[in-house]
Amino acid sequence: MPNSAPPPDHRHHRPHHIRESLSSRAAKLICSVFLTLLLITAVIMFVLWLSLRPHRPRFHISSFSAPGLSSGVLRSISFNVSSRNPNREIGIYYDAISASVFYNNDVLGSSPVLFPFYQPPKNTTAVSGEIDREELTAAAGKIAVDAAGGRVGFRLELSSTIRFKLSTWDSHHHGMHVTCYVEVGGDGEMLEEYVGRKCPIYFG
Repeated sequence: MPNSAPPPDHRHHRPHHIRESLSSRAAKLICSVFLTLLLITAVIMFVLWLSLRPHRPRFHISSFSAPGLSSGVLRSISFNVSSRNPNREIGIYYDAISASVFYNNDVLGSSPVLFPFYQPPKNTTAVSGEIDREELTAAAGKIAVDAAGGRVGFRLELSSTIRFKLSTWDSHHHGMHVTCYVEVGGDGEMLEEYVGRKCPIYFG
């Protein structure tokens, strides 16, 4: 009867498997540590980006007056808008601000209202102006007709160029345009529902 072959000895493979297992675990550990550090770094960078990212200024209409509206003798329009810098660390440099008032898409007048200035972080600045032009007198009769109905709509537009400043860093210049929609009553004073209303702003 032939002798049966002895079973193969697999013991010489075990050290190789052990070394492979240790190497695999070490590689997984290194990858886990690397990914964790990468995630922490990404979170820190995101938080820094949120805290240092410039936020646009906020504008709200405070007052708007067109005296003499109902009598048809409209000689001037005055207004007051608040400009708020919401940033905690970033200031805003403004070039001169100019204002224009429109009625039914017809410009009634334009005028510079504020010289160049710097607005510190968390600061509110009043932007006041007055439009006193011949176009007001020419349009007074048509506006008086609307005033007889109790409401007259106007559009106030502010334009300037701004740049943001953080310590020694300055951004490039941005063309800024602000639009405030208002309505006044027959007495020429802004209706209460528009007091403090936010004015849309866009850059371009």
